[in-house]
Amino acid sequence: MSLLFLAPELNARSWVKHLRRQDPDLDLRIWPDAGPPDEVLFVLSWKHPLGVMKQFPRLKCIASLGFGVDHILRDPDLPTGVPVTRIVDAAMVAAMSTYVLTAVLTHTRQFDHYRQDQTRKTWKPRTPKQPSDVRVGVMGLGHLGLDAARMLRALDFQVFGWSRTAKSIEGVTSFSGDEGLADFLSRSDILICLLPLTPATHGILNRQTLSKLPAGAYLINVARGEHLVEEDLLAAVEGGRLAGACLDVFRQEPLPESHPFWCHPQVTVTPHVASLTYPKDVAPQIIANYHRVRAGQPPQQVVDLKRGY
Repeated sequence: MSLLFLAPELNARSWVKHLRRQDPDLDLRIWPDAGPPDEVLFVLSWKHPLGVMKQFPRLKCIASLGFGVDHILRDPDLPTGVPVTRIVDAAMVAAMSTYVLTAVLTHTRQFDHYRQDQTRKTWKPRTPKQPSDVRVGVMGLGHLGLDAARMLRALDFQVFGWSRTAKSIEGVTSFSGDEGLADFLSRSDILICLLPLTPATHGILNRQTLSKLPAGAYLINVARGEHLVEEDLLAAVEGGRLAGACLDVFRQEPLPESHPFWCHPQVTVTPHVASLTYPKDVAPQIIANYHRVRAGQPPQQVVDLKRGY
């Protein structure tokens, strides 16, 4: 039974190398050369063509090539009863946390202002914000949010967290559910979005939620572009309500050349690089799951399809 690499937007070469290194006898196929549909047991997916999965009658697992599974769950024709898994990798978690920390420190130490001063050859020292005086709100307290919150807390930032259900994290003030969202936002001088993308979180960063942030707050979005209503952010920044934003994800990627984010002095743009999947690091867990499925065992890191993560 075969493992199918179904990721049209990705270069398969490195994946093939590291997957075969884990299992030299692996029956690995690369879309669109899937072979007989009834031989496909396990699919590795990233932004697959909609409707493709239902053609594999013996499929036992659909594995995302990243933390998120929204790119899989967007398919209305997924085969019923087939588990969906995601990657959970310590190196990816650490990469996300260091990106978030870089964005927070760039803002609090005002490096964005100094870069603009440099272009104007302006010498203008500014008093940096002390971490203990800065309240950072982390939306989403899963693997990524939890690690980011702990790293920020270790540097003496005041850290607040918000999640669907209540979480208890040492040193972090936690809020949950719809009833806790407004209080959480009101305490977030810097708001970091690390939520999974679900129908409930689609467009959650909008005019209403952004208006509940303290005046002069700063937004960091490293989750999904669909969380943010971009027009509402621009209005909040240009109206002086927010100080600016650091954005790694966008509704349309690559970001169109005409998009106002490119030239906005208060918006930092990075090209979806906060946390990348490295085939060498994650191939062992993929192959381990493949062999579990071949042996009739349930795969690990299965997501809850109703919750979307």
